[in-house]
Amino acid sequence: MLTDMNNSVSNTARLIGAGLRALLVLTVICGVIYPLVVTGVAQAAFHDKANGSEVTSHGKVVGSSLIGQRYDKGTDKAGNPVPDLKFFQPRPSAGLGSNKTNGVNTQYDLQVSGASNLGASNTDLVKAVKERKKWVATTYGVPESKVPADAVTSSGSGLDPDISPEYARLQAARVARENHLPAGKVEQLVKDHTDGRTLGFLGEPRVNVLELNIALKDLAQSRG
Repeated sequence: MLTDMNNSVSNTARLIGAGLRALLVLTVICGVIYPLVVTGVAQAAFHDKANGSEVTSHGKVVGSSLIGQRYDKGTDKAGNPVPDLKFFQPRPSAGLGSNKTNGVNTQYDLQVSGASNLGASNTDLVKAVKERKKWVATTYGVPESKVPADAVTSSGSGLDPDISPEYARLQAARVARENHLPAGKVEQLVKDHTDGRTLGFLGEPRVNVLELNIALKDLAQSRG
């Protein structure tokens, strides 16, 4: 009986030892070697994407090409953001958090990324879209029927960095006036920063607002 007990203790000890060795080996492989290999390959082959697709201007990181930004001059007395019309405005950002809306981008907060989850018949959504459409039409001097959909609706993530070429062109004349630039120069910037469909058939043509605004700022500074 004592022998059986000793054998049981010995077997248990061997199993525990084998388990600890397996844990150590897998920890080294999965927790050290694998992450180092993946990180090394990513940095060597996809350096830009691995570091967050950073966008730089004059040697300074100013954002990511994957995440939208707000362009405003602060907030009004009601706490609503006041858009800086010297810059191209992105599409609205609803997000999952509560925020005030005045027809322009309101948030772009990474912590509340996501859709508003409001259905097409939701009265709050319908009201917000109507307000945004009126604001865009009035601000850029076009009929409400000419306002693109992305100018009045947020993306699924609420962080979309791109707008449609139609929305960018709609803003071009106003942006040119605000910066005292020739309209043709600003329209050319929009053309230069319009990306076509991925592989020629995936998605829609788009304009990255951050990259466009960087080019706009450089153009304005170069002309004094």
